Amino acid sequence: MMQQYVETKKEYKDCILFYRLGDFYEMFFEDALTASRELEITLTGKNCGLEERAPMCGVPYHAVDSYLNRLVSKGYKVAICEQMEDAASARGLVKRDVVRIVTPGTNLDVQALDETKNNYIMCVVYIADRYGLSVADVTTGEYMVTELTGSEKLFDEIYKYMPSELICNESFYMSGMDLELLKDKLGITLYSLDSWYFDDKICQRTLTDHFHVNALDGLGLKDYDCGVIAAGALLKYLLETQKRDLSHITRLSVYAAGKYMLLDSSTRRNLELCETIREKQKRGSLLWVLDKTKTAMGARALRKQIEQPLIDKREIERRLDAVEELKDNAISREEIREYLSSVYDLERLVCRITYQSANPRDLIAFEHSLAMLPHIKYILREMKTPLLKELYNSLDTLEDLCELVKSAIKEEPPIAMKEGGIIKEGYNEEVDRLRSAKSDGKEWLAKLEANEREKTGIKNLKVRFNKVFGYYLEVTNSFKNMVPEYYIRKQTLANAERYIIPELKELEDTILGAEDKLYALEYQLYCEVRDQIGREILRIQSSAGAVAQLDALSSLALAAERNHYVRPGINEKGIIDIKDGRHPVVERMIPGDMFIANDTYLNDKKNRISVITGPNMAGKSTYMRQTALIVLMAQIGSFVPASSADIGLVDRIFTRVGASDDLASGQSTFMVEMTEVANILRNATGRSLLILDEIGRGTSTFDGLSIAWAVIEHISNSKLLGAKTLFATHYHELTELEGKINNVNNYCIAVKEKGDDIIFLRKIVKGGADKSYGIQVARLAGVPETVIERAKEIVEELVQADITDKIKDIASHGQEQPAAKPRHYDEVDLAQMSLFDTVKDDDVIDEIKNLDLGNLTPIDALNTLYQLQNKLKNRW
Repeated sequence: MMQQYVETKKEYKDCILFYRLGDFYEMFFEDALTASRELEITLTGKNCGLEERAPMCGVPYHAVDSYLNRLVSKGYKVAICEQMEDAASARGLVKRDVVRIVTPGTNLDVQALDETKNNYIMCVVYIADRYGLSVADVTTGEYMVTELTGSEKLFDEIYKYMPSELICNESFYMSGMDLELLKDKLGITLYSLDSWYFDDKICQRTLTDHFHVNALDGLGLKDYDCGVIAAGALLKYLLETQKRDLSHITRLSVYAAGKYMLLDSSTRRNLELCETIREKQKRGSLLWVLDKTKTAMGARALRKQIEQPLIDKREIERRLDAVEELKDNAISREEIREYLSSVYDLERLVCRITYQSANPRDLIAFEHSLAMLPHIKYILREMKTPLLKELYNSLDTLEDLCELVKSAIKEEPPIAMKEGGIIKEGYNEEVDRLRSAKSDGKEWLAKLEANEREKTGIKNLKVRFNKVFGYYLEVTNSFKNMVPEYYIRKQTLANAERYIIPELKELEDTILGAEDKLYALEYQLYCEVRDQIGREILRIQSSAGAVAQLDALSSLALAAERNHYVRPGINEKGIIDIKDGRHPVVERMIPGDMFIANDTYLNDKKNRISVITGPNMAGKSTYMRQTALIVLMAQIGSFVPASSADIGLVDRIFTRVGASDDLASGQSTFMVEMTEVANILRNATGRSLLILDEIGRGTSTFDGLSIAWAVIEHISNSKLLGAKTLFATHYHELTELEGKINNVNNYCIAVKEKGDDIIFLRKIVKGGADKSYGIQVARLAGVPETVIERAKEIVEELVQADITDKIKDIASHGQEQPAAKPRHYDEVDLAQMSLFDTVKDDDVIDEIKNLDLGNLTPIDALNTLYQLQNKLKNRW
């Protein structure tokens, strides 16, 4: 047995071998040492003919999944070696073979996977400054391929898909990619494969054989040399590890990376699209706000839409039309959602069916899901928009498969496939007969005994059983002269004779073999049903895709209705015009309707760059992020949080928000910031949207200001870049650029001062701030008063050395400027914002001071509180 183990292990050197011995999976030698350490299980030893006992540890077969998942999540490959024959009937050594290799990107266990996320495996091939990239999700059958130039684009694709496993050729290791970032920061397991996996001919043959085509042209891969190698190597790797034909992978999608909006890792993180920056939780992300899906398939589809915004106006409008129709037809939409709530994860079920691992309860859930499809299709028939009509046409109701499962499988079957109790009565005559034999055997024997007594007249004739003879008829010696001729004597006892008759032997065969035969037949029929479903993969996948998309669109429609979103206009003129825009996440976090809406206007002419000034905590970052999110939401086909919005299509969104050290790689805050700025300036285009927050603050004032100034000049020049930009800064000197550069405009966050206190009004107004209110913010944060007072003294001294005048000189290139008293826009001209005239703080405070609390009744107190609250609401 150990020799058999060693021979098997030689073939799977890079795997931990789970070697089936009876009720346990055992590991030996190095595998045992690794597994005992990682799984924290007892390490023992086994005598196997060596001088020392072989290290050994094991896990019970019924609990293998949890141990397997722990190893795979740590990046190990695990080869499952099963007993291929029954140990009881095997002659000599039981035959064993590896039936599957489990890796992070090929794990199928439902408990280990997030049903709302795809589990992608990616293959990257680096050849002559080009990258071939292929991505697959074994659990759903998705399979995609593209080609890229440049490591930045490759990183963007990796961040988009976030694969759990990445396989590559040796050249990829030499391409200069930051492999430590992939492994340590992103948690991606990285494997390089042997060179033969990337052989042109092997890759081409693997693809043509799998998809049953004569040439690559049939797959749309004619012009994708690197892509063919990446896709072929990935499919070959999956076939090698999964040890089966992967018939649920039915199509290869060729896509161009430029088909979707480009979002780099920093932007995905800063905009918190699918998880928050700090807690890495869904709550607090854009996905959390928009995800009202009812199915796992719909949740995955919506996540993909958020991570891959469209840049094709026609496709965006098709989605918006569908969302609008679902929003306006609330009754039909809610009916659809009610039916969707009973729909199982059909995409992943198809995978388990082709892997032959779907259990009877899976099939019942499958049948319940299919039972909902006719109802969903019936409601969809009323829809008028093209996309919903397409979904109606592609939604196969699969009634034949539903009827098959309904007629064959019991309503509440066991999970086990080989222990009976699966097949419904009436589906198969032999099953019914065997089941009757098993349950009614005693009754049949009693009936036979009564019949024989009546026929022979032997009153004490009895049917008995022992393990040697099986069933027999026993007659005492006093009646043996009455025994008929057709009785066959089997045994003579001192006071009785034992006989058998053909009818009794038939019953014996039926009863004794009934259970084993029943279980075997039920399993055979179950497999036939499962395989019959498996042959309809294409139909099931088509319906699953339609259900997923419908669920995602319904979710967007419901979010639009609940959150009072509007349909955005989509233009190709480069104009972003948002009225009363709101941050989709922040407004949900703030109680009541307290969020302050703001306008945004950007275009490719005089309103290309908005320089936004104002104190910390005033809401600059929220405002800029909300603009980016509204643009992104529009381009995924969602309604947006605003009173109106006209969105000019952008090809990329770049954000540079916040500061963070990367000490592990020796990069300071400023170095990280400058690296991100360099990436933006190199990769942005005139159709991009840039969100830049506090550029240059990580270094000295003069250096930082100079860099920020130069960055704005570079962006504003259409020959160099010309991207629409929101630029937040504390360098108030940058407000001098308005009027000097014709497409730069100043805005600030409105603030109201009251003595040493300030109130953030959260409103964006035209003009620039010339104060940071840092000392007031420090007071709000609870900095000790002694420090605050000393800071005031120091700031007075520093004001004397203000560099603003010098900056004005630089901006005017030596031209004399007329002396003018600087206007404090951020203090807000109360005439400009008449909303503040309604109620003054003092009015409310004076009213509270003058209340006679001692004589107020409870009802009077409630009424007074209600009136004060209304005044404050109007005030804000």
